[in-house]
Amino acid sequence: MPAQTKKTAARAAAKSTVKPAAKSQSKRRTASPAGLGPLPEWDLADLYDGIEDPKVKRDLDRADSYSVAFEEDFKGKLAALVERPDAGAKLAEAVTRYEQLDDLIGRIMSFAGLIHAGDTVDPARAKFYGDAQDRITGISTHLLFFVLELNRIDDTKLEVAMLDPKLDYYRPWLEDIRKDKPYQLEDRVEQLFHEKSMTTYSAWNRLFDQTISQLRFRVGGKLLAIEPTLTLMQDPDQKKRKAAAGALAKTFKENVRLFALITNTLAKDKEISDRWRGFTGVADSRHLANRVEPEVVEALVSAVHAAYPRLSHRYYALKAKWFGKKRLAHWDRNAPLPQVVARKIGWNDARETVLSAYGAFSSEMAEIAERFFKNNWIDAPVRPGKSPGAFAHPTVPSAHPYVLLNYQGKPRDVMTLAHELGHGVHQVLAAPNGPLMAPTPLTLAETASVFGEMLTFKKLLAGADKKQRKAMLASKVEDMINTVVRQIAFYTFERMVHTERRDGELTADRLNAIWLEVQRESLGPAIEIKPGYETFWAYIPHFVHSPFYVYAYAFGDCLVNSLYAVYEHASEGFAERYLEMLAAGGTKHHSQLLAPFGLDARDPAFWQGGLGVIERMITELEGLDVVK
Repeated sequence: MPAQTKKTAARAAAKSTVKPAAKSQSKRRTASPAGLGPLPEWDLADLYDGIEDPKVKRDLDRADSYSVAFEEDFKGKLAALVERPDAGAKLAEAVTRYEQLDDLIGRIMSFAGLIHAGDTVDPARAKFYGDAQDRITGISTHLLFFVLELNRIDDTKLEVAMLDPKLDYYRPWLEDIRKDKPYQLEDRVEQLFHEKSMTTYSAWNRLFDQTISQLRFRVGGKLLAIEPTLTLMQDPDQKKRKAAAGALAKTFKENVRLFALITNTLAKDKEISDRWRGFTGVADSRHLANRVEPEVVEALVSAVHAAYPRLSHRYYALKAKWFGKKRLAHWDRNAPLPQVVARKIGWNDARETVLSAYGAFSSEMAEIAERFFKNNWIDAPVRPGKSPGAFAHPTVPSAHPYVLLNYQGKPRDVMTLAHELGHGVHQVLAAPNGPLMAPTPLTLAETASVFGEMLTFKKLLAGADKKQRKAMLASKVEDMINTVVRQIAFYTFERMVHTERRDGELTADRLNAIWLEVQRESLGPAIEIKPGYETFWAYIPHFVHSPFYVYAYAFGDCLVNSLYAVYEHASEGFAERYLEMLAAGGTKHHSQLLAPFGLDARDPAFWQGGLGVIERMITELEGLDVVK
């Protein structure tokens, strides 16, 4: 799930879609019915004690008065201020105050988002979340002018002002926001877009969240929420996998008109915004936000498309043979290998596995990760109404990140824990850069998470026997295919949907057809797509919350494959260089961050190197005997 994205205080309310949950608990543990041991629930007291905490109202009032004062002090005055002899110091003062407001606003909205994610169907939490968004949207309206006016300052005059060290400290942020300059609108239009966000995409995001959380799927006489139903798709019992797939298909079909309406509305809303701002390509605004060149993304997408036959098509044909079939039904795609005993991994074992893998690489990395367990920064149990999936929410630099999981004891859940803790470590290391420069573009935000997964996988693999090795390699290949091939297929789906939406609404049947087209292309002939799968696009949250986010996963996976290859052949000092890269946060471009490792994402060979890692794992699997 999304980790953190670049944003300014002025956009915080409108773009606070990171789904982050309940009144804070003090060292609470939920006993798992599956016998996984006590599972932690996060303690949000480091933000606020609960939705009734008077500090919430106090901070909302402070944010309101501070933002009004900030507007009075600086609106319409930056052009004159930059002419003063002390322009650098005065501008630095303004940016510092803006940053402090960003942190205050971010703290409130982080808490509201986390509360909501803990139970999206609870009326009190939903109201609190909605009211907080509404209030912050109004507050941050007073800050909209600042970035707009900063970007109207002449480049030469700004360079002169940055001769002052206090302002030069913010150079990475100032240079970053100036990349948005060509797409800025007149102040009142920006204000309208900002205020209307509450009744446009933010409202549709919230409707999607609440709908998904309330859906129930009948499997074997039981009504299940979406998370345990999706988990059954990985059950060793083929009948359970098929039943879960049927339940998902039935419920999605019953609600597909609503999901089609949400998709059409959000695509149109984005098209309006893109058209007014001057973006021509449907994904151009995402590329800009990611600070990645469109040609770099296109090189990635083209490389993955070309590799479909060598990756997913080849692997699923191999997996079908293991099952004694020519083709696998779509509900068997992520099935565990036949005759491999499924095992539950207790929470304490998962914790030790990840921490020991992190510690073997870097004691500092393990120490930071251990804080999440010691200080109750993790919410692990599956609960009714809880946001599905997993994420790491950075909150604000003056606090610390939180991790949400839906832990059910599967080996993939351990990898998810390693993934999200990678985000968490990254966010802790980057926090000293401050609210404006700690956030990392999405393309690099996935680096630490995927690297954490790879460390954990390699440690487990080193101690595995032949039978375990095959099962682990197969699971890892499937995870990498899901991260690279599947996410690029998602990106292709989104591009087709948003492109066609420019010519009018897409019916649910047309959305289904596009979905099937890209899935057949990416999965290959060894996967038989049965009736019902056509609606499975409906539950993907990234399509709703973060259009075109998904390629960042493939970017991160291929980047980490190349980075890990450097690590395996590196001399002393790799871990230190790696942690320095994470600590840079959003202060450097991806080319600057990768240069110390001899890597360049603009080189087509870079992507081939990352994809080659997956190919070699498949080759090893082909050379192993069938599990007996």
